Amino acid sequence: MSGIRSKFSDDFVFGAATAAYQIEGSKFGGCGESIWDHFAKNGGTKDGEGGAVACDHFHRFEEDLDLLVDAGFDAYRFSFSWSRLFPDGKNLNIKGLDFYKQLLDAINFRGLRPFGTAYHWDMPQALGALGGWTMRDNAERFGEYMGFIARNFGENLENLVSINEPWCVAWLSHYLGEHAPGLRDLNSAVKASHFVCLGHGLGVQAARAETKKPIGVVLNFTPGRLANNSESNIAALEQYDAITNTWYLSAITKGEYPDAALRSLSSFLPQNWQGDMNIIRSPIDFIGINYYTTVMLEAGGQDFPFVKAIDRSLSKTDMGWEIEPKGLTDAINLVSHYAPELPLYITENGMASANTITDEDRIEYYRDHLNEVAKATRNLPIKGYFAWSLLDNFEWAFGYTKRFGIVHVDYKTQRRTKKDSFKWWHSELIGPSA
Repeated sequence: MSGIRSKFSDDFVFGAATAAYQIEGSKFGGCGESIWDHFAKNGGTKDGEGGAVACDHFHRFEEDLDLLVDAGFDAYRFSFSWSRLFPDGKNLNIKGLDFYKQLLDAINFRGLRPFGTAYHWDMPQALGALGGWTMRDNAERFGEYMGFIARNFGENLENLVSINEPWCVAWLSHYLGEHAPGLRDLNSAVKASHFVCLGHGLGVQAARAETKKPIGVVLNFTPGRLANNSESNIAALEQYDAITNTWYLSAITKGEYPDAALRSLSSFLPQNWQGDMNIIRSPIDFIGINYYTTVMLEAGGQDFPFVKAIDRSLSKTDMGWEIEPKGLTDAINLVSHYAPELPLYITENGMASANTITDEDRIEYYRDHLNEVAKATRNLPIKGYFAWSLLDNFEWAFGYTKRFGIVHVDYKTQRRTKKDSFKWWHSELIGPSA
């Protein structure tokens, strides 16, 4: 055994990840309007671009799965589109059901291990119009939807994730306004932060009744740093971490929100929220960690939570995110502190690069972060690593301007071209090409 695999146990899983709205094409196969289609057409994304066609994965999934095999990956992490399966939030779209059955059959036929995610941000706009994640009713609808996923697809999945990155679903989307629905309202953000946790818990319970496959959640982490340990900076970091890094982790593993966040946010939580915490902490089988960057902070700023970022002159990705591989170790250690017995997966890690095909910077990013993971596996139950992303795709509010893929996509022709990072993965996982 050589390359990357030699640093990990024989059963360690290597895969690549995607998300439905970013690649499938929402105008195909009876898919309904999602909150992201609505957000895009109302100016929430660069140039109003949306995922109507995206990478046309709906028609090209066989080709894309072949790329996964060619790279040498063991597994494919993908998401189901709520809007494709239930276009109006109520009635099943048979074409959507058939698509995911075909996709799963094709994944399994190739010997790839399917890691499914029930929700990667594409709520049907019909439910968004009713208040989206700020409403308890929609958390309950999500529970029913995840039960449907488990019932219809569970036996063909390796495992099932409830929600991808609840912080992005709630805080980034309802307070910072950067993602759909684009709100900048603290009251809405806090309610969404609770109801997305409730949706997770209800979804776990519903899925448990339908399948024996492992069920988990994927959380994103952006560890904070301090330039100096003044009292105001320490307090600011504590509140930042409570909102960004431990709100969902603590709720799901311990059934409680962090005190540092509650001191400011408890008055915005829905009435009798404490009664939901036992549902939210329903037992799970694993946690996925999404990691991209860290941030240096100090107290200040005009808006809650009154922190501001400081540039450290580190190398940056094309997103402007500073590159600090050690932050991934910090995220792993944080999760293992809250859930010491649970298996962990690195479910997203990667970088946007302006280099089209020759992306040595992305190779270096992967290599450095994988070295951190390899060290962590010596003492912690880390079971797999998923590169983000297989394909260049619709990068949310940035439209098609940022490219995370190890495969280049020409959006006009839909031609796929393997980048140097793809060839690096192939060489590391399989061996050099002849």
